Amino acid sequence: MCGLVIDGSFRERSGPHTAGGWSFVFCWALIAFTCVCSSHFSGQAPRELPRLTDVTRQSGIQFSHVVIPQSYIPEEISGGVILIDYDRDGWPDIYFTNSPTLEMAMAGKKVKSALYHNNHDGTFTDVTDKAGVGYPCLWPMGGAVGDYNNDGWPDLYVTCFGRNTLYRNNGDGTFTDVTIEAGVGDTRMSLGAAFADYDGDGWPDLFVSNYLGFQLSDLPNIRNFPLCHFRGIALPCGPNGLPGAGDTLYHNNGDGTFTDMSKAAGVDDPHEFYGMGVIWVDFNNNGRPDLYVANDGTQNFLYRNDGNGHFTEVGFDSGTALSGDGAAQGSMGVAVADFLHTGWFSIAVTNLMDEGTTLYENRGALQFRDISFLSGIAPPSLPYVGWGIGFLDFDNDGWPDVFAANGHLTPNADALVPGGGYLEPALLYLNEHNGKFRNISKEVGPAIQTRQLSRGVAFGDLDNDGDIDIVIENLAGPPMILRNDGGNRKNWVTFELAGTKSNRLALGARVKITAGGFSQIDEVRSGGSYLSQNDLRVHFGLGNIQLIDLVEVRWPSGHVETIKNLAANHFYTIEEGRGIVSFESIRPKQRANSVSETELPPW
Repeated sequence: MCGLVIDGSFRERSGPHTAGGWSFVFCWALIAFTCVCSSHFSGQAPRELPRLTDVTRQSGIQFSHVVIPQSYIPEEISGGVILIDYDRDGWPDIYFTNSPTLEMAMAGKKVKSALYHNNHDGTFTDVTDKAGVGYPCLWPMGGAVGDYNNDGWPDLYVTCFGRNTLYRNNGDGTFTDVTIEAGVGDTRMSLGAAFADYDGDGWPDLFVSNYLGFQLSDLPNIRNFPLCHFRGIALPCGPNGLPGAGDTLYHNNGDGTFTDMSKAAGVDDPHEFYGMGVIWVDFNNNGRPDLYVANDGTQNFLYRNDGNGHFTEVGFDSGTALSGDGAAQGSMGVAVADFLHTGWFSIAVTNLMDEGTTLYENRGALQFRDISFLSGIAPPSLPYVGWGIGFLDFDNDGWPDVFAANGHLTPNADALVPGGGYLEPALLYLNEHNGKFRNISKEVGPAIQTRQLSRGVAFGDLDNDGDIDIVIENLAGPPMILRNDGGNRKNWVTFELAGTKSNRLALGARVKITAGGFSQIDEVRSGGSYLSQNDLRVHFGLGNIQLIDLVEVRWPSGHVETIKNLAANHFYTIEEGRGIVSFESIRPKQRANSVSETELPPW
């Protein structure tokens, strides 16, 4: 394992761990651009792939999701994993949600979710009981991270079938349930959640996607509910034929409370679609976070932020509501990246079997096109039911790759399609630098070929060695911790951001780096994937480049900060208005228990 050295300005690793349809002109411009970028980032040498190693047993993580019989839809859709540096020591910790069977829930019996502390040596320690986050609700689903009170300590929001829970981070290794006083206890079947400062007032707001109006006291009967079958195979009933639940946008009042602004903002989903994955992204590069919601079996939503506290739904107009052939899909997880280095964030969405993962290329001005098959993303995913997904620069070559986790809905699925089935392998796609992706799932070690019943996935540098690791939560049985071995053979850089005028976690801040003749962008982002939360640090692969010419940070406040000539292979901390600072300088002091929410300073 690597060590971590604090030197006052950055943290450094001490050692590695053992398109068709485009115009003629645009196509040739892309080819020329790709050649230049590839020469800078990968040279002429063959691409040497890292390996993904299953280190779950070595990690000391003993968590296991309750084995689910999956007779009803709530039993099949739980399983979120959240990376949260809750103690602010610079190392991502892991929170797993757990859920009961329907029979257990009807008897009021809870099961325990778990928080694991990162020990900095590849192992984790269960701190759930001390932290007080083991039983957030009767039926936990997923969650997201956001510092709702801007005190510097990341807080945890857990979505539930039943009342959701907001845990305030006390800064001493413990959390307090502040749901009631904060006013964010949505009681519907909530799945996705994400924080963002949509109105630019310096306080992170919260969006929650809700799924079904499902009641334990009124269960759909498979015998008189014909939609509970697929190709003659019995499935858990829903969502089609069952009522939706609407979505919620909570505005942060800056005093520890929130106000439900869903209807006023135009994001309440009055037609009650089936909300699953959700992500905040500035899609049109105007400095305001827009909102994308993946809906199961109905059109997806793209809410354009109008800048006046209101959003306009432009899913159909933008080309992101349906597949390229006009079909609504069973959408679950969502991820974004500028995978072509055009300066625009594109969207990837996981779907049901036979639909494949969808990739919407952002062509600017909120116009997208479906390139799922042209890019090579869709074909390998057709036999599978996709859930958690993320863009990650797996090999640090400067081009975002794609990872997706899979798992079916019913044990009977083994009879449905060759290659698919109930337990399914994950997929890893390598960015080919030309708008296409190559399925390398069988080239990076046997771990991701393990057939599992996967749901949530989160991405982050767990061992701080300069490459991105992966955490998968499985619906039945233990999770899988995938260590990236060899990604750090190429150069990289990682940024931790802290707002001052902006929200303290800098959610929505955009980082642009220029190195070796071209640029990369990413944002600090809450939520995403499926029911999950990635590492909030922003990571870029650099290929063979050892010097970053320029770093530009566009803060949510609108302030733009530039830093020049940074060495590669470091963790840098940037504080709004101060530039590069030591990580310790942004670490908050422990909050006294006697201080009330209204007496807290902004940060």
